[in-house]
Amino acid sequence: MVSWITSDSYVPYPTAVAEMEARVEEIGKGTADEAIWLLEHPPLYTAGTSANPTDLVDSDRFDVFKSHRGGQYTYHGPGQRVAYVMLDLNKHGKDVRRFVMKIEDWVIATLAEFNVTGERRQGRVGVWVTRPDKPLNPDGSIREDKIAAIGLKMRRWISFHGLSINVEPDLSHFDGIVPCGIKEHGVTSLVDLGLPVTIEDVDNALKRTYPQFF
Repeated sequence: MVSWITSDSYVPYPTAVAEMEARVEEIGKGTADEAIWLLEHPPLYTAGTSANPTDLVDSDRFDVFKSHRGGQYTYHGPGQRVAYVMLDLNKHGKDVRRFVMKIEDWVIATLAEFNVTGERRQGRVGVWVTRPDKPLNPDGSIREDKIAAIGLKMRRWISFHGLSINVEPDLSHFDGIVPCGIKEHGVTSLVDLGLPVTIEDVDNALKRTYPQFF
């Protein structure tokens, strides 16, 4: 059984990490259910375990937090739905790569609820959308923008951290970093794609599609 937890106010990043770690400990002891925590953060940057310091373009713009999740630099802030995924892989299969793919598939199915075609790309964790409405890349290829980021941590086969879907964040806030270390592509959001989608809409879609994968 998974518990869905929703925070209505912005959650400071250190608070979120502390609460996730406590929940993971309880799940490991069998004293708490698995959980999906839906929240928004105030504007901030996080540096994953693979972060390159040169990808922090503007260190004074927002608070920067070192994170134990996988990945590089990412932005979190208002208008972005973060889903922290605290699941026991002893129940879901002890295969981290497969688990990450299931998270990606869950995001792709969630985006499909809004008729958005999300795609994965070899060597790029996260979910991408093609942008034929934008000018071609210098090499003539179609522009691609990232719409969802994924970064996970495991402790005794229990996951935490998770995913973020851009609903209506201020996309200029991504300018202070090289998101996930990728300079060749941009970022987008559901609203940027012209869709009048709310955070609540995304929450409902995440809950509807979740049983397909977990």
